[in-house]
Formats: sequence, C-alpha cells, structure tokens
Amino acid sequence: MKIYVCIKQVPDVNAPLQIKDGELIQDADRNILNAYDASAVEESLVLKEAHGIEIEVVLIGPEKAKETLRKALAMGADKGTHIISDELVNPDSFVYAQLLAAFFKDKEYDFIFCGKQAQDTDAGLTGSMLAEFLNLPYATNAVGLSLDGSTLTVKRQGDAGQEIIELPSPGLVTCSNDMNEPRIPNLKGIMQSKRKPVDMISAADLGIDITEEQIKTRVLSFEEKPAREAGKKYEGEPDEIARKVAQLLDTKENVI
Repeated sequence: MKIYVCIKQVPDVNAPLQIKDGELIQDADRNILNAYDASAVEESLVLKEAHGIEIEVVLIGPEKAKETLRKALAMGADKGTHIISDELVNPDSFVYAQLLAAFFKDKEYDFIFCGKQAQDTDAGLTGSMLAEFLNLPYATNAVGLSLDGSTLTVKRQGDAGQEIIELPSPGLVTCSNDMNEPRIPNLKGIMQSKRKPVDMISAADLGIDITEEQIKTRVLSFEEKPAREAGKKYEGEPDEIARKVAQLLDTKENVI
C-alpha cells in the first residue's frame, strides 16, 4: 500500500510582517511546513507504523523549499518529489491542483493526503479540486483516520458534529491540524533524511503550461485589519444592566 502526502512551504505566521503601500513585506525570511500538511504527514506515519505503508511526500515550491521537503522526510516519510515552481508567479489553488493532477495521472497509489488548507492563503480548495481532476472519492476536514484492509475510515469534523465516512481506495483526504500533534524530527531522522531519494521535476516536465488565464485568483492588495470598536461598559444593578444588554442585542443586527 502507498500513500502520497501533498505538502507546502508557507511563511511562518509568527515571523515579523508589515504592510506597506498594499504590499506584504516579510522582514524575516522564515518559512515552515504548513501546519495542516504536517498533521497529514504525521497521520500517514501513524498508519505506516501500524500497517507498513510506503509514504511519499510531494511539494510544489521554489528551489529553497527543499528544506521543508527534507523535514517531512526527517519525520519519517520514505521518499520525496519536489516540483520546482520558481517560474510560476502567484500560483493559486487551481494551478496547484492542475500540477498535482498531472503528476498523479500515471502514478499508482491507495490514498492521497492533503492539509485541509494552507496557512498563507487559507483557501482550502486544492485538495477538493485535485480529487475532482483525478475523479477520486474524497473526504474533507478529517480529524481521525483508521485503516481496515483497503478501506479508510475517516472521522471528519462537520458543521454540527462529527461524521464517520468509509472511503474506498483509491481516495483523497484533507486533514485538519486538530487531528494530532506532529512529531519533531530527531537527530537520527534528520541524518537519514539526507540519504532518502528526492525526485526534482518542473511544471514543464509534467506537460503543463501555466498561463495568466489559468490563475483564477489574484491578490490585489493587503490592508491592516480594522481596529475593533471600543466596548461599552454599563454600571448599575445587575437586573438593570441585563435589561440594557438584552435590549441592545434585540435591536442591533437581529442578534436575538
């Protein structure tokens, strides 16, 4: 059995950031493995330890993203593929899904895992688009996975509770970062990762020519989040304050 895990390098959300003239400026060149993808890698490794599954990670990113790929290998993945994207300008979910679909079209696998979204855009669209391109059954926002033969039991977080879905092979799952606590690579894993095979290919190698028309989403500019309005403080007897608050909620934007 084989599982592919799609991963992405994203800016560290804890790094210093500033907005100037509508542009996002990253003062520190700090990039990390997307947290949702890290959970997907971790869950694949849990299944590997229980069932002896082969794990391959796939990353679309610039040349410098190779360190993020190596981290996934240091965690315990067996092999990696780096799709170099230096020539791509502001690729969106649709572009990523196209490239991954071209990569997977001649591959054999049982399941594909993705993070449910990326920390830099929070779009949450690539996994679903990829499943559509590959005509795969899929489940989103998984918070638990278990394997029985070739069937993956997915516990997913829905709007009103959790759902249990049986997903046949081949299939695709997008993983929540509420699923687990990704392991930190130890020294042995880091040393072993340097000897693990990594294939490096380009979008051209996949036969995909990304044009401006294929990019469906564009960021026009960045703005600071508006400051919150100052809160109101009421003084007096508790019953009187409760009536004032209830009246405010009843008349403002139909809250109650």
